[in-house]
Amino acid sequence: MTLQVGYAAMLEQFAPLEVLDLAERAERAGFQGVMASDHFQPWVPQQGQAGFVWNVLSALGQRIRGSLGTGVTAPTFRWHPAMVAQASATLGALYPGRHWLGLGSGEAINDHITGQYWPEAAERIDRMFEAVEVIKKLFSASLAGRDAKHDGRYFKLESTRLWTMPEAAPPILVATGGPITAKRAGRTVDGLITESVTHERAAQLLTRFAEGARESGRDASRMPKVLRLHLSWAATDEQAVANALHEWPNAGLRFPKSDIRSPHELEQMARMVRPEDFAGRMLVSADPDVHRAEIQRYADLGFDRIHLHNVGRNQAEFIDVFAREVLPALRG
Repeated sequence: MTLQVGYAAMLEQFAPLEVLDLAERAERAGFQGVMASDHFQPWVPQQGQAGFVWNVLSALGQRIRGSLGTGVTAPTFRWHPAMVAQASATLGALYPGRHWLGLGSGEAINDHITGQYWPEAAERIDRMFEAVEVIKKLFSASLAGRDAKHDGRYFKLESTRLWTMPEAAPPILVATGGPITAKRAGRTVDGLITESVTHERAAQLLTRFAEGARESGRDASRMPKVLRLHLSWAATDEQAVANALHEWPNAGLRFPKSDIRSPHELEQMARMVRPEDFAGRMLVSADPDVHRAEIQRYADLGFDRIHLHNVGRNQAEFIDVFAREVLPALRG
């Protein structure tokens, strides 16, 4: 598949109107498509935002011509999967062929807010895949003009359908950081999403995803494989480091963050982060060519859609410099 380098719209960091302007600027500069984060809270207070992803994506469709993806929505706790299916189907009907649905198993900072029991990772992943089953049932039945129902371990759906559907259901992609989930994704959904992984782990995930795809009679080389790549670029190395420490210290924390419930709690933990903690987790550099080489390495592994997130507030400069010095040199 042809490499597409898109823009990562981080709604926990930028206000909705600013996101619209930045995404439009990115597309004009040569970025292809937008992956928008779904957050109820930012990771740390200084990020400062948490816009509603479906509103922003709906508005973005009027401002850009490229693809519109969620990166990622958790259809498990604050959302029933039927509501995610309806939101996705409506966006697909508004912008035919442009929307893909990125799903994940959730993080407490966003999804504990409704006061439900917060389970361990294995249950969260099982919930996600059952939610995928519900969404697929609704998409399939609704396209066929009939009702769907579901009575599972975690979710129930009484007989109903989606009355607004695009001509083709939006592709479903699942976010994974582990090989077992990657193989399950290959068996059950249309594509893979990952982020914040080493080259070695990324290669392992792609291999297991391909194994799962083969088991379901499909060719993984024809299925989308999405990477959201966090990076810190600025005019100087010193500023790139400062941006990383202030805006995205969560990338330097060397433990899972999915059980942390408050931005203020994470802020206290992030005070321990030092510049060397980003090594191997997020590239921090003022040299565009260093970033180009890193992006190319992931593309060579097999990712065909790479959405870039520069963690600093210097978004306009990042878009212009990368459009001029990075994107033209990348190979699919």
